Amino acid sequence: MNTLTRLVLVALLTGGAVAAAPAFADDGRSCHLQSITGSSATLQHSQTVGVLYSENTLDNLQYLERYHDMALNGAKGALDSRIREAFVDSSDPELAIDWLVNSLQQQFLSVTVYDSLDELVQAHPDIVVKLDTFNRLMTQRNSLVEARFTARFYDADLQYIGKAEGALEKQLPSAWVHHQAPPQIAAQIQKQRDLQLNALKQFDASLKALVASS
Repeated sequence: MNTLTRLVLVALLTGGAVAAAPAFADDGRSCHLQSITGSSATLQHSQTVGVLYSENTLDNLQYLERYHDMALNGAKGALDSRIREAFVDSSDPELAIDWLVNSLQQQFLSVTVYDSLDELVQAHPDIVVKLDTFNRLMTQRNSLVEARFTARFYDADLQYIGKAEGALEKQLPSAWVHHQAPPQIAAQIQKQRDLQLNALKQFDASLKALVASS
């Protein structure tokens, strides 16, 4: 990596907008739903599902959107296109949400995302799902990349049934090492997306096992 490329990378990802991932809050306090086993309900393919995003998920989406915007628009004309594309691909804010909702759609009759618990309760779905997501991406100050995805299931009376989850973290080699060519840097950055995809595949397997065991 030449000095100019290194300086551009540093400038791109040390701004306040992407300096740190959001703190991960205790999921039990979010959306007023408690993760305490109390329902005898089972999960069936014929059921309708209402989905709520946890506070963690809403914060995480904002974090990814800021990171993604910086990757798209920061350091215009000064960054190798392969490096920029890797940052953009690996910070797609819709990647995990779209995957998780699609995964639920494969297992249940219908899946609808609601803006609030009140709106969801009025719709009377058979099952309530709280989606909890967290990502930590690469910056100059951080090389520990994380992806955590959890769906907590509740019956129509908001009693806890169980959860499906996928989670991975990995310490990645620094993309700021001297003497790396742009393709090598891009490949290092792209590992962020690979880790997310592997965690999402874990989630798929966990969800299928949860439904099959009901």
